[in-house]
Amino acid sequence: MCAAVLDKRPVIIDCDPGQDDALMLFLALNAPELDVLGVVAVGGNVPLARTEINCRILVEMAGRGDVPVFAGCLGPMVEPLFTAEYVHGETGIDGIAFFEPSLPEQAQHGVDFIIETLRAAADDSVEMVITGPMTNLGMALKKAPDIAGKIKQIAIMGGASFEAGNVTPSAEFNIYVDPQAADIVMKCGRPIAMFGLDVTHKVMTSPEIVDRLNALGSDVAKSCAGMLEFFGQYDAAKYSAEGGPLHDPCTVAWMLKPELFQLKPCHIEIETRSELTRGHTAVDFWGVTGKQANAQWAYGVDRDMFFDFLIERIGRYN
Repeated sequence: MCAAVLDKRPVIIDCDPGQDDALMLFLALNAPELDVLGVVAVGGNVPLARTEINCRILVEMAGRGDVPVFAGCLGPMVEPLFTAEYVHGETGIDGIAFFEPSLPEQAQHGVDFIIETLRAAADDSVEMVITGPMTNLGMALKKAPDIAGKIKQIAIMGGASFEAGNVTPSAEFNIYVDPQAADIVMKCGRPIAMFGLDVTHKVMTSPEIVDRLNALGSDVAKSCAGMLEFFGQYDAAKYSAEGGPLHDPCTVAWMLKPELFQLKPCHIEIETRSELTRGHTAVDFWGVTGKQANAQWAYGVDRDMFFDFLIERIGRYN
């Protein structure tokens, strides 16, 4: 095995594609820095039957037939599943030509894959990327709490603090869908970097970004452009902007180029009981509680550098 492979950082990706998840996957799957051990789907933006096939479509489009795809949890630990076809379309990745992937779904349940993979790993070695509801990792930690020490860090897309919620006045979608799982993950004691609406709303897409992707010419790049054109319609109207916020790629972009972002250690708790504020992310940004920080909260980003980096990496396809 060559030294370049030995230097790769092992990572498990847990997602619910979603057009923005798709760009996150494309960014991760061609990153020479990362060894993607597997992709686990969860019910979220659309039901699991769709997110699982979407993961296989996207992994196949990226030319990564070596990366296994697993179906995880159908829905949240406690609440009924709330989905977002109103944003992402019926398939979740509307904006591309749908096809039946040849890449097979793995028979093993995604939660069991996470547990088995982490138990086989060295302590403090595997990174996790979660860009959907945190049900899969929450269930894995509940079922096998011994795996926590194997996790090096968790990059999460979720939450909102200074920015209002996008599904209720105070809650961001991923946390709202499964606040109980989010609560478990936030209390797992491992390093967490959290990318909520405070930062993702600072990387709004635009027609210029879509044009730059189209100009790259590859099938992956054109698919990214098509998905962003569809995805941006809802949020452009909602936020009176030119496009939508590109939430999920922030996680992997930070892993690959951390200088793009500004983060601050904060104590973060998840509201699980209130009917009014279910899924609220209580970010102690100013340290008023005196509680020890349990996560890094992203609050700033260099938008131009972010999109330059994303487009450069997507440009490496074909």
